[in-house]
Amino acid sequence: MKIIYTVYESAPNCSFYNEIVFCLCPTRAYFCLICESAPKHTPNPMTLTLEDIARLAGTSRSTVSRVINGDVNVSVATRQRVKKVINELNFQPNLAARGLASGQTHILGLIVPMNVGSIFSDPFYPLLIQNISTTCTQRDYSIMLWLAAPEFERRTIHQVLYNGLIDGVIVSSMSLNDPIIQSLAESNLPFVAVGRNPNDDKTCYVDVDNFNGARAAVNHLYKLGRRRIATIAGPRDVIVGVDRLRGYQAALTENGLDYDPDLVVEGNFSDEGGYAAMQSLMPRKPDAVFATSDVMAVAAIRALQEAGYRVPEDVAVIGFDDISLASRSIPALTTVRQPIDMVGAGVVNMLIDMIEHPTSETHTMVLPTELIIRSSCGAELVKEKSL
Repeated sequence: MKIIYTVYESAPNCSFYNEIVFCLCPTRAYFCLICESAPKHTPNPMTLTLEDIARLAGTSRSTVSRVINGDVNVSVATRQRVKKVINELNFQPNLAARGLASGQTHILGLIVPMNVGSIFSDPFYPLLIQNISTTCTQRDYSIMLWLAAPEFERRTIHQVLYNGLIDGVIVSSMSLNDPIIQSLAESNLPFVAVGRNPNDDKTCYVDVDNFNGARAAVNHLYKLGRRRIATIAGPRDVIVGVDRLRGYQAALTENGLDYDPDLVVEGNFSDEGGYAAMQSLMPRKPDAVFATSDVMAVAAIRALQEAGYRVPEDVAVIGFDDISLASRSIPALTTVRQPIDMVGAGVVNMLIDMIEHPTSETHTMVLPTELIIRSSCGAELVKEKSL
């Protein structure tokens, strides 16, 4: 295939300095067809302009711009011709210029109010970020990630909300009183939260059914004959922690069990927190533990085993999340699966739809959970007794 490209230095031994004909081979090597030698410089996609693409595609600069910005009024033939040149030259549009022309940058902000050290201690966040990034790519958007510890949120977020760099925001903060939500509301930028806030009926969100997921876990333990069911809860100022604790309490009530505050210990969703919480619970003699995250559940199993308890014979354990660690633990962890992939896709698709089709409606999505039964809950022991 032959294309024409303007260069400012000739190929070796070639006297032509302006329009030089090149052949684009599958390896993206360019050769001068006039003197049959390689040029000193191959075209750099970072230096290409809309004018270059327009000339190579045999159309106007404005038409190229319309194709890049997804204008459906451009004819199919012209659109295909322009895209062919863009793909062959690996042309990357200038996002800032694109934003000025279209009013959109196709960049979404993702705010995670945690520091760098904390975010990788909980597998939930890397999985969430991965799924958000994948869906952004599928929708032709880029993602800009901010890791902001709570004390720095207002200053950091204020700087990025008003500079016109992003089209919308995904915020993964689960705090009931997080000031970031108010800052986002004041910015007038579209935004979607990961997780609902029971005190806020105006914020769009995607959440999982944490209440019924926790309720199902505790009901399962009751059906297996466990009666002193403890829980390692999350922080009380975190939405997820509140909803899962409510589900635990509801299941106790449904099964005629009293709520015992001594069987409730917070573990802050960390390995260290789960281990320490289980050590606190052991003197209170629970026969089952519902840990509100898999990380805490696996830590609780380790604490029990180190203290000489058998899991599940002496103490049954159920977690929440179904991260990869759950199936690899010994014994394999029974847990409540939350669809992190659907959460990531849901927040991105909801936000982009809000950007591209503005509305004053509040959009919400609550995704179901699933109880995944493995060895740590003792279900196999009950089956053996019934035989």
